[in-house]
Amino acid sequence: MKKLAVIILNWNGRKLLEQFIPTAVKHTSDDEVDLIVADNGSDDDSLTWLEKNHPEVKTIRLEKNYGFAEGYNRAIEATRYPFTILLNSDVEVTPGWWRPLLCFLESNPDAGACQPKIRSWRDREMFEYAGGAGGMLDRLGYPYCRGRLFDSIEKDEGQYDGEPCQVAWASGAALAVRTQYYTALGGLDPLFFAHMEEIDLCCRLTAAGHPVYAVTDSVVYHVGGASLAQGNPQKTYLNFRNNLLLLHKNLPLRRSRKVLLLRRLADTLAFLMFLAKLDIPNARAVIRAHGDFRKMRRNYTRHPDNDILSSLPGARRMIIADRFLLRKKR
Repeated sequence: MKKLAVIILNWNGRKLLEQFIPTAVKHTSDDEVDLIVADNGSDDDSLTWLEKNHPEVKTIRLEKNYGFAEGYNRAIEATRYPFTILLNSDVEVTPGWWRPLLCFLESNPDAGACQPKIRSWRDREMFEYAGGAGGMLDRLGYPYCRGRLFDSIEKDEGQYDGEPCQVAWASGAALAVRTQYYTALGGLDPLFFAHMEEIDLCCRLTAAGHPVYAVTDSVVYHVGGASLAQGNPQKTYLNFRNNLLLLHKNLPLRRSRKVLLLRRLADTLAFLMFLAKLDIPNARAVIRAHGDFRKMRRNYTRHPDNDILSSLPGARRMIIADRFLLRKKR
């Protein structure tokens, strides 16, 4: 068996496969790595196209759409390579992109996961929203990146280049994991379905003694929003709901109650901002997210003893104040 599986999860994505698989094949073929497409119960002809045009790509057929989280869990369970990279179907890879990620995990046996530097496919000098040069969580659990603070995206001028750096979370757009640790922790949480499930996984990895890193020697380009565009009410709903679930399950109970109280106040401001813009669908999405969180939190009855989130890189910041009061953009 080869060392590394690069797994692309596909659902009715022939257009994306046509656009990005040729580059993935070109830059991922090697004696150490297999490129695999796991199909999440597609009803289009994406697998037929793939088998005709790229028979060298291995495939896994899942019987239905399990979502991002459970789809990857089932694909990894079916393959079990020592190392796995979860690669979005809308990512353009670069020559040798996977090698620094694999080398880092091999050289650092305690590391649980890592990500490459992720730039925007549309504006190739800019960081990409969902990953940048590694993810952080602020003191209220709001995610941000080295390279992105809310809606402010930085140009990549090498400001985050250098030795691999510990981060709070690595983007699911190109997430390299040590498969043993991934499976031992139960993988991605299927209840999240999609959005922020990789942040939850990274928090659990760090709590288990397997920190997460950004490896900037590797670069990929991410389109982003291929499944749900930024500003889509369903994306707003999943992000708000899953962010609350992430805090509830990864904080000690007493600490989570305090943080979630503050988050409800902060999310109320987001709700009011949507109303002020007459964006009723997204305002409703915030309300629905909080309502469903109250129901879903009953699924999580065990809480950690230690507050790992407060010790994560970047946890001292309050990015709402930084961005909207202090007008910071980096």
